[in-house]
Amino acid sequence: MSVKKRLIISMTGATGAIYGVRMLQVLQTQSEWESHLVISSAGLVNLKHELNMTRDELSELADFTHGINDIAATIASGGFKTEGMIIAPCSMKTLAAVAHGFGDNLISRGADVVLKERRRLVVMPRETPLHLVHIRNMAIVTEMGGIMFPPMPAFYSKNNSISAMVDETVGRILDMFDVDVIGLYTPWEGL
Repeated sequence: MSVKKRLIISMTGATGAIYGVRMLQVLQTQSEWESHLVISSAGLVNLKHELNMTRDELSELADFTHGINDIAATIASGGFKTEGMIIAPCSMKTLAAVAHGFGDNLISRGADVVLKERRRLVVMPRETPLHLVHIRNMAIVTEMGGIMFPPMPAFYSKNNSISAMVDETVGRILDMFDVDVIGLYTPWEGL
């Protein structure tokens, strides 16, 4: 029996709940992957507002759901092996917590664990325009090994729907973890 690869998907109160939801949907189709979900209370507000989804509906998409304040959860320990973590979307509050090691909830603690264990952390910051503290916090997380991946559409793909733009971003991020993303997007092959 092979052990499944584990990936943590965290969602915060920034706009863009569709990204976290779509990642969970894709991971559901991957038999070799196990998803671990954490969503903040502000993330739940956005989930309801943007997608008219409930916590229970979201939890059905994940293999495991952890409470935001469950600091004793498996993903709060470096001994629990994961491939890494994606924060999609990531609020500036959560970005600041990650940048400064302020592990006051399971999202920021999970990110701290991923960074200290030298695993992959991908952060989808959602704010515009950015001020200097936002940019400095992104730089700090990048210097610690995190990857900043703002959800910016690639217009050269000529996607004609929001769904296709979301799939392209989700595909590119999941591809960083070697998740099978065939059909989500077409990599650039030149002109």
